[in-house]
Parts: sequence; C-alpha cells; structure tokens
Amino acid sequence: MSDFLPIEFENRMRKMLGDEYEAFETALSGERYRGLRVSPLKVNADGRSAAEIFKEKSSPKGEEEIFCKDLEPVTWAENGYYYDEALQPGKHPYHEAGVYYIQEPSAMLPGTLLEAKPGERVLDLCSAPGGKSTQIASYMMGKGLLVSNEINGQRARILSENIERMGIKNAVVTGESPASLSDRFEGFFDRIMVDAPCSGEGMFRKNEEAIKEWSPENVKMCAERQAEILDCAAKMLKAGGRIVYSTCTFAPEEDEESIENFLKRHEDFKVLDMHRLWPHKIKGEGHFAAVLEKAGENVITDGDNNINDTPLSKSDRKKIEEYLSDILKPELFEEGGFLGSGRLENFGDSVYLVPSAMPTLRGLKVLRPGLCLGSLKKDRFEPAHSLALAINSNRAKRSVDLTIKEAGDYIKGLTVNTETEKGWTLVTVNGYSLAWGKSAGGILKNHYPKGLRK
Repeated sequence: MSDFLPIEFENRMRKMLGDEYEAFETALSGERYRGLRVSPLKVNADGRSAAEIFKEKSSPKGEEEIFCKDLEPVTWAENGYYYDEALQPGKHPYHEAGVYYIQEPSAMLPGTLLEAKPGERVLDLCSAPGGKSTQIASYMMGKGLLVSNEINGQRARILSENIERMGIKNAVVTGESPASLSDRFEGFFDRIMVDAPCSGEGMFRKNEEAIKEWSPENVKMCAERQAEILDCAAKMLKAGGRIVYSTCTFAPEEDEESIENFLKRHEDFKVLDMHRLWPHKIKGEGHFAAVLEKAGENVITDGDNNINDTPLSKSDRKKIEEYLSDILKPELFEEGGFLGSGRLENFGDSVYLVPSAMPTLRGLKVLRPGLCLGSLKKDRFEPAHSLALAINSNRAKRSVDLTIKEAGDYIKGLTVNTETEKGWTLVTVNGYSLAWGKSAGGILKNHYPKGLRK
C-alpha cells in the first residue's frame, strides 16, 4: 500500500501517528468492513419493527435468520451490524422494502452523535447518498421535519430515491447551496448534520480513486469550503441547538483545525465531543466527528406553519380522501393519524403530504416536497410507490404477503395469483411493505415501478 500512497500524505501520517504508523498502513492494505443499519421505521404485520426482530435474531417465519444469525453489532450505532460480503444484502427483497440501509460502519457514528428526536426540525446539509439522513429519520420516527439537502443534481436524485425506499414520510429533499438555505432558514433548525465534502483520506482502503485524486492543494481547498458550509450551518441553528460536523479524512486542517477556526469565528459555540475513528483501531474506515452546541436555550417548535404553496381545491381534497379511503384504513384519517402529520399539496399531477413544520417551498429547488401519496387523474387516483413503502399491512385495507422467492419474482415484474378482493392491494414480503398491486379476477396486477425492476 505504501508504494501507492502519496509521499506528502505518508510523511504527514508518520508524524501524526509515530509508532502506530506501521499498524495504520497495514490496515489500509487489509479488507474493508461492511455494514448495514436496520430500520425501526419498518414494521411488519404483527406490529414489530425490523430492528426489534434483528436484535432478537429470530422471527415467526424464520426468514430473517439468514441475516440475523451471527451478525456482529456495530458498537457505536444502534441497529448497525457488520455483514459478510458473501451475504449480498443489496440483492435481497428486504433491501428493496427498506428493511435496512447498507452503510459503511464508521459513517454511522455522526448520526448517533446528532441525537435527533421526534418532533424536532433537523437539517442534513450535505446529505447524498442518504445514509446519515435515513439514520436521522430512524431517530425521529416520522415526527417533526427533516430537510435533506444536496446541491449536486445527480446525487440529489439518488438521495431522494433512498428517502423513498426507506419509507420516510417527514423528509423534504432540496437541491440548494448552503448559502441559499441559510438565507431562508435563519435560526430555524434544532439540529444540523454537516457531513462535509472532504479530501477522502479515510476512504483510501475502500476507494483507490480517492488516492489518485489526493493532493495537499485539495486538502486546503476542502478546508476552505468546509469553513463556508459550517458558517451557513451556524446561521441556521437555533440557540441551544446542535451541529455535528463530520469528515472521512485524517487531515487536521479539515478536522481539529477546522473546528478550532470555527470557534474563533463563532464564540457562541462550544465543543461537546470529538472523535477520530482510525482503521487500525476499529472495524471501519477513517472518520472524524465533532459535536458543537450553540449557546442559549433550545425551545422545540412543532407547530403547523399552515402555509399551502399550491392549495388543493375542496373538490380535489374530497376526491383524494374518497380514493384513499378505499386503500387505507379509517384511523389514518383521524387527527394525529398518519395523514394528520402534514398538509396536502399539489405538485403537478402528484399529491404530497408536506410536513407541517415546513414553511413555504416557493423559491426553493425541491426534489421531494414530502411523502408522495399518489397521482390524481381525471377519473382515478393511483397510489404512489412511496406510500406503499411508508405504511404496513395494518394500515392498508387489502394486502398480500409474499415469501422471499415470490417477492423476488414480483420485483422482476411477474404477476401473483390471489383471492384478495378487487382494488389496490399492498404487497408485502414477510409482513414488510414492498409495493402496490391491483387485484382483479384472482390475479394481482404488478405495479412495482418499472424503473426499479431487477
């Protein structure tokens, strides 16, 4: 590995680590660790979360056992586990159902440190591809507002897809610069995640491209950009709020020095905690994380801003409620129920449940305004794939449960024989929601999105 490391990087690391350098270099030449994080948002037909079942390492049907058996927990991340590459969890129907998110183990630490709570307003400022956002959402349990932002258009689309796959209903996905967001949301958020773009030194073992792209000039450029992003985050944070700043680099300029310089610019902040994860000391890649707190008392605001950018007409609202009442059970319409956690808004033909705490979306580049419920056509309503992933069979009027093999076939686009009554039917795999189907004449017509079929 030493032959491939940039000489400037090697010299600096030798000074930083001293006698530990050889162990560090050996670790960079070794096998990387793989992890997945099980979602507590995913609940089966028995009302038990996937996280509960994985912790018990058993299930009524026993099919989770292929994952649960001998999985070692990631010590710094609730619901995080290491897995063997041979398991290939990305090819399993549970992955498509959002039962878990595949995430590098060290990258799970910042989300743990943020300590997001239900009902808060939380911003993930540089959030693609979505690992930290989906982890934050798992702590919020569908309550409050999560704004997941990514300025790069292609990466933002991947982020939006992962938010959908994990069944997250209280997230808005934006594609703005940190500066433009800070102009709109001054003093708005309770907690902010800043997983800053960095020189990527901590990923050298995982990604050889990071080695080729490394240079001292890039480290300096990253540090300057990180300072700008942190300043924007500080502006958007409430008094008493928390910022978690994280990088996947070893460079002091981007880590401790970045925090040191930030504190000089913002005397109303203090450091609560700081961590370095070294690949020769833990089972994971290199990572840095610091917890910053803003002076003052944090008062959680969980009110309804009552701002409709595109208000639904009374007739359209009535239509939607009638259509949904044939798909979902009545309790979801009650005050405080699933549909009571936001406001209904039109975006083109689609109807979204926008989180109540989200102010006007007007003027923002928005990829996902909230949870897409479906599309309102002239004489019909088609429920969205995202709605299927955000509920379970206890909330659907009709459902069909598939085995792992049947679910694999369904994801490929095959039909299923069923005795379910006519209408939109929630398709589940071992009780976990997967997609919609439309039942008629003993056949369940496949409505798994064609773009996602494998």
